[in-house]
Amino acid sequence: MKRALKILLIVIAAIIIVPLVIALFAKKDYSIEKEITINRPLVEVFDYVVILRNQDNFSVWMDMDQDVRQYFRGTDGTVGFVSAWESDDKNVGSGEQEITAIIPYQRIEYELRFIEPFESVSQAYMTTEALSDDQTLVKWGFTGKMNYPMNLMLVVMDFEGMIGNDLQTGLENLKDILEQK
Repeated sequence: MKRALKILLIVIAAIIIVPLVIALFAKKDYSIEKEITINRPLVEVFDYVVILRNQDNFSVWMDMDQDVRQYFRGTDGTVGFVSAWESDDKNVGSGEQEITAIIPYQRIEYELRFIEPFESVSQAYMTTEALSDDQTLVKWGFTGKMNYPMNLMLVVMDFEGMIGNDLQTGLENLKDILEQK
């Protein structure tokens, strides 16, 4: 009986300790970037994406909960504008996104502050580049860091793939919206 209990305790300890040791050596940083070409002029595309509220029209995250509560602070399309959300859906959670920098007709940077289901801060950006008078390349990126031991999620889940798929779907939605104008 003592031997079986000892073996059971060793197995339980291994189940707890092994993932924590793996997390010590696992990467902590992640970076995802997706892109799409939109058949519209640069000015038109940038003027649309710089308005943070427009993300509700193309981002997949707001579609996850039709009852999400949103709050806004500041002047949309300017540095310092904040879009906050609260949802009872654990896939949406709560947090806020703030425009932190704008390089007109080139780049918009955001800070994403997630509160629930877990706290984290990530950086995001959108860039626009004219490929021709009527074509614009749009890139949407997301970078961040998961501290130990949460970085174990980067090992056991395809976190970058999941976020990347959401960004790509959002870009495809954006293309549909802007090309229908």
